[in-house]
Amino acid sequence: MRDVRRGASRKARLTGLGLAALGSLLALTTCSVPGQDVSAPTVRAYITGYSYFDNTPPGSARISHPVVHTVAGGIGTYDDPVTVAVGHVREDGDHRLDWPAGTRFYLPNLRRYLIVEDTCGDGDRPQETGCHSGYPADASTWLDVWVGGEGGTRAGAERCMAAFTGVWDVLVNPPPDLAVDPGEIYAPRDDHPDGCAEQYGNDVVRAG
Repeated sequence: MRDVRRGASRKARLTGLGLAALGSLLALTTCSVPGQDVSAPTVRAYITGYSYFDNTPPGSARISHPVVHTVAGGIGTYDDPVTVAVGHVREDGDHRLDWPAGTRFYLPNLRRYLIVEDTCGDGDRPQETGCHSGYPADASTWLDVWVGGEGGTRAGAERCMAAFTGVWDVLVNPPPDLAVDPGEIYAPRDDHPDGCAEQYGNDVVRAG
């Protein structure tokens, strides 16, 4: 988990809030792909990243709400989605996640499926320091995506996260057959020293 007061990424801990209760907070639209019969609720989300280096505690992949993984991970397929952290609220003894643990998303820009398994924002009032608030006006929610990084460098992870930080379309509860570019988002190799995933924009494409 990660204290979010200082950077673009965020995260921390909590319990669930049903998606229905978010209706007044999140403007859902429908994403349809002409000629491909793909339709899913879509939000404009502020996308940031967090890594092995700036997780809480640093140098770990600990998460607060394991669903598919016991630690942060995933390669972005439907069956192995990437861990994402969301904002949460602590108030009057009540803990609420902005999106329920286990919610799946699809991020066209990185061509990866995501799953809520972590929380963003630390302290007694994480809603004031984490992903629950403070995102750009043209977004309706904030998703902090796990990028990995254990085999790379802090500087490389920061460059990668900065490269895709911004407001992007995100499909909520997407179908399982969308195009995927699988792999850890930040994973430098000899033939790809930069190590950062390719970006594709907001176009939604079916696999194959």
